Amino acid sequence: MFNKLRRKMRSNERGFTLIEIAIVMVIVGLLIGGILKGQAMVKNAKIKRYHQDLDGIRAAWYAYFDRYGYYPGDDPRASTHFTGAPNGNGNGRIDGSERPYVFRHLRYAKLLSGNPTVTAYPPNPYGGQYRVTYNPYNVGANGIVAYNIPGDVARVIDEKYDDGNFNQGDIRASANYNNARVNQACQI
Repeated sequence: MFNKLRRKMRSNERGFTLIEIAIVMVIVGLLIGGILKGQAMVKNAKIKRYHQDLDGIRAAWYAYFDRYGYYPGDDPRASTHFTGAPNGNGNGRIDGSERPYVFRHLRYAKLLSGNPTVTAYPPNPYGGQYRVTYNPYNVGANGIVAYNIPGDVARVIDEKYDDGNFNQGDIRASANYNNARVNQACQI
């Protein structure tokens, strides 16, 4: 009796037709294509945000200099402009203890948003931070450094906004772009 039932069940079983398999393959292909396109859009959005961040920091930097006559972070009279602001030494270079003052001065002046008493550096879209320091990667001037930028992204940014060479131009990196992560500098 069980053998007859098994034979009957097997005779009623059918596999997938080629059309059904083709439809499933098309749907899977569309899903994969959509995911890949979405990832590319996210990558491009992060690159644009990174560049907008740099433009915003650069604009705030020059606005502060125009208004107060010193670079933010280096301003020896910051405490006279803003209660509680730390003073820099006024030598034109952002070094040593002045590095965290840059963003504090910009926040005190309301040129960047955020709490001016917070000493944390602003985050970049890649999980690192933006900092300003003197002579990053031998540029001979104060520059914005973005930490933890993926190598392939650093290359795209340099090719899009500068000369594409990691050790020349206004945008420079700590290492060749085939490294997994690089620190990238942008001269102000």
